[in-house]
Amino acid sequence: MLGVALGFTLLLGLPLGVLLFLTGKQQLHARPGLYRLLSVLVNILRSLPFIILLILLIPLTALLTGTSLGVKGAIVPLVAGCTPFFARLVEIALREVDHGVVEATQAMGASTWQVIRHTLLPEARPALIAGVTVTAIVLVDCTAMAGVVGGGGLGDLAVRFGYQRFQTDVMVVTVALLVLLVQGLQISGDRLVLRYSRR
Repeated sequence: MLGVALGFTLLLGLPLGVLLFLTGKQQLHARPGLYRLLSVLVNILRSLPFIILLILLIPLTALLTGTSLGVKGAIVPLVAGCTPFFARLVEIALREVDHGVVEATQAMGASTWQVIRHTLLPEARPALIAGVTVTAIVLVDCTAMAGVVGGGGLGDLAVRFGYQRFQTDVMVVTVALLVLLVQGLQISGDRLVLRYSRR
């Protein structure tokens, strides 16, 4: 559930974040109207609590996956909830790139696509990796919450066995596994950020 949701989140969130950056004020393709529209949509989706988003998207989830339960039923709301979050992190990471480097690339005749591919994304790589790490950790939190409504995964195990059947040992083990998963993601992300920061 985490892997598939993270894959789709990155696939959708990266272009959305780049578009937010490009259409922002004083950027390569500044479009204030489009930026405001995208920004409002991103902020609305980010402001909805995940449990409410999970319930709101049941019809769409059933239409796209054929079910609103289990792991398949959790993917659509997970992606819908985390894509805007990651897109905003991408926009912030791209804003941190030195504007002089971008101008130098443009002065050499690079197109917008070349500026994005050869300057913005490589220069922002450490911040983007940190954004992926944070997004993955948020997804772990959301996948655990998806278990409350039958989404499967560790959250479902904790609710059905740990809480409903009063098996405290199952609850403790589930929490420990979630903590270990988050720690593993954070350590891996930090190492990647450090590796690319040195280049």
